[in-house]
Amino acid sequence: MKKRSNFGYYFVLLVIFGFLFSRILYLNYQNHDHYQNLLRAQTEIYVLGSSAPRGRILDTKGKVLVDNTLIKQIAYHKSSSIRFEDEMEIAESLLRIFEVEEANETRLREYFVQKNKKVVEEYITNEERKLYEERKLSSDILEKYKRERIPLEVLSSLSHHEKMLAELYARMNEGYAYQNKIILKEADEQIVAKISEKNIMGVFVHESWKRVYPYEDTLKSFFGSVQVGIPVEKKEEYLQKGYALNDTVGISYLEEQYEEYLKGEKAIYFVNADKSLTLYQEAKRGNDLVLSIDIDLQLMLDATLKDTLLRVKKMPNTEFLKESYAIIGDPSTGAILAISGVRLLEGQVQTFQEVSLNTVLSSFTVGSIVKGASHTVGYLNGVIELDKKIKDSCVKLYLNPEKCSYKELGYLDDITALKWSSNYYQFLTAIKLAGKKYSYNMKLDAGEDVFQKYRSVFSLYGLGSLTGIDIPNEKNGMIGKTISDDLLLNLTIGQYDTYTPVQLLQYMNTISNNGKRYSLSLMKEIRNNQNEVIKSYTPSLLSEVPLDTPYYDRIREGFRQVLYNGTGSGYISRNISAYGKTGTSESFYDANGDGRVDTKTISSTFAMIAPSKNKSYSLAIVTPNLSHYEGVKDYTAPFNRYISTKMSEYLLDYEMS
Repeated sequence: MKKRSNFGYYFVLLVIFGFLFSRILYLNYQNHDHYQNLLRAQTEIYVLGSSAPRGRILDTKGKVLVDNTLIKQIAYHKSSSIRFEDEMEIAESLLRIFEVEEANETRLREYFVQKNKKVVEEYITNEERKLYEERKLSSDILEKYKRERIPLEVLSSLSHHEKMLAELYARMNEGYAYQNKIILKEADEQIVAKISEKNIMGVFVHESWKRVYPYEDTLKSFFGSVQVGIPVEKKEEYLQKGYALNDTVGISYLEEQYEEYLKGEKAIYFVNADKSLTLYQEAKRGNDLVLSIDIDLQLMLDATLKDTLLRVKKMPNTEFLKESYAIIGDPSTGAILAISGVRLLEGQVQTFQEVSLNTVLSSFTVGSIVKGASHTVGYLNGVIELDKKIKDSCVKLYLNPEKCSYKELGYLDDITALKWSSNYYQFLTAIKLAGKKYSYNMKLDAGEDVFQKYRSVFSLYGLGSLTGIDIPNEKNGMIGKTISDDLLLNLTIGQYDTYTPVQLLQYMNTISNNGKRYSLSLMKEIRNNQNEVIKSYTPSLLSEVPLDTPYYDRIREGFRQVLYNGTGSGYISRNISAYGKTGTSESFYDANGDGRVDTKTISSTFAMIAPSKNKSYSLAIVTPNLSHYEGVKDYTAPFNRYISTKMSEYLLDYEMS
């Protein structure tokens, strides 16, 4: 019986031993790599390099618009045993090669504390020392007191040389101890040669990247900027995405909008036991942003605006003309093919400033160009009778002066009212919409609801709505706050609310698309380093005007007659099948530069849809302050006509991709 009991005991021990042995074998052989990786993750340190080349920005045909160029930086790697005195010697050696700006107050305080340890100890009271010994004050608080209590006059008395030393010391100690510190962001060849020759402890030449622009200022404002260092307002967001505080990031416009694609992958280094670094993985350039912009078309549009500005400035009444904006797009997709803003600088001969971003950020009173949208309000609310002719005249409301068309236009229906840009026709439509019949000197008493009927339809076209263009901080136009009968009439003819040039383009696109409003876009696609498309632009339907196609046919016919026999006659060749609308508006200009608008001017707009070789394109032009009311015989130079004539002829044979 006892033998059986012993056998059972040994059998259990054998089973346990076998299990443990098998587990040891499994851990050592079967799953060795897994646990080795876990150990490495706990004990090994890897760090990222300081920068990687960003993705390029290309035009629709692959021409490089924004690229990177290699630059040399001066960097410092801190050893584990370095002392403050040693770093001061290094800083002194560096200042014999190049200078830096003086340190700010925070950095000066840190430098002073490190250099004058005995002096700053006197800033701590005996009571505070006692509290520290009793563990009622932390060492961090004591250090904070030392920095804060250095008198400003002491810091101010430091020499220029010492203030530069303080700045270098701060740069040498930013971030983690094992990270390379950038001492000088961009060094010329002379500095690089001297650094290499001197062999200063821990200091070396580091390669990095900066943005370059092969086409100089062309579209530069749209590209936006990059900077070294995360913006304060985005610190938490970027840190959560794995950025370092000193990373290079896009901070505005396209660089900011497509940051997640453009940013490169930094090199990865293994931190050795002596804090030196070994390359683990090389840096990779970011993805390329391909725009819908055609740079050749863009340059043509820019040059046409500049040439026209110089030409028209020789004509009468152009004292206040300074700038013009023009956009070319694909109405079927909302893609932007060229987007230009040019300003002639005052007092400088043929010197221009690129202001294309104002097409998105600035709004203008656009005039009669909105009448296609105003007609839509009438159609949708059943207050326009098709083909019914009325005689153009004037409207006189109570306590308001007469409002008329620019001249007597005779008998008009809804189509010819667009052709000749009748104000009277729009005024009668608004009066009917308010539930009234016009009579001389009447009180209209139009409420906010009538304004809203117009604005809601206008917004469906993009007039008064954001276009969805892929530029951060797109601006809307200004919506008037005052409700009055006279201002309602102004609203119907584009003389009250203001709109941006990109909104005008989207408005024409929407007419072309039978009321479907698609977002605008500068991005065509994103390509990786293998030139593979990883993201493409897909038009987004933002809204739809509930107007039937036959009504759009009438609007387009009215706009077609504008170009061939109406107010836009001469804007394009008669051989081109197109439709469009002109606009003239009253605006105000600060003529004496005192910050107050004081001069009544005339601004001009134009938009159209016309054919290219293989599809249609849209064109919108806005020219502020083209003329003024105190001029010679009320002359207004044909600025927009020059632009549309030249660009429509150029685009007729243009191959749209």
